[in-house]
Amino acid sequence: MSGVWVFKNGVVRLVENPATEPLDGVRQGSNSRRSKVLVHTASNEVITSYGMLERKLLGLGWERYYDDPDLLQFHKRSTVHLISLPKDFSRFKSMHMFDIVVKNRNCFEVRDM
Repeated sequence: MSGVWVFKNGVVRLVENPATEPLDGVRQGSNSRRSKVLVHTASNEVITSYGMLERKLLGLGWERYYDDPDLLQFHKRSTVHLISLPKDFSRFKSMHMFDIVVKNRNCFEVRDM
C-alpha cells in the first residue's frame, strides 16, 4: 500500500494517488465549492460591503467598537455577544457570516451563490 495518510476533522484516510486527488478533500471543478453570501432577510439584500453590514447591524442595536485597528468589531449592550471581523472585506468568510447569523436570528442568513 502506497500513498499519503491524511488527517482531517478527526478522520484519517489513505490517499493512494495524491496527484489526482487533492489532499485537503476539496475537489476542483465547476460545482465543487460554491461561494456563500450573507443576506439580510428583511430586505432580501446581499451584503456586499462592510458599510452595508454596519448599517444593518446598527439598526439591530449593535454598537461599533474601535479598540483593535486590525478588526471590525460590534457589540450589543443587552448581550455578551461580540462580532469580530477582519478589517479587509475580501477576507470576510463564511465562518464570519455564520457568526453573524447565530447572533442575529431571523435577521440574516447564509446562502449559496
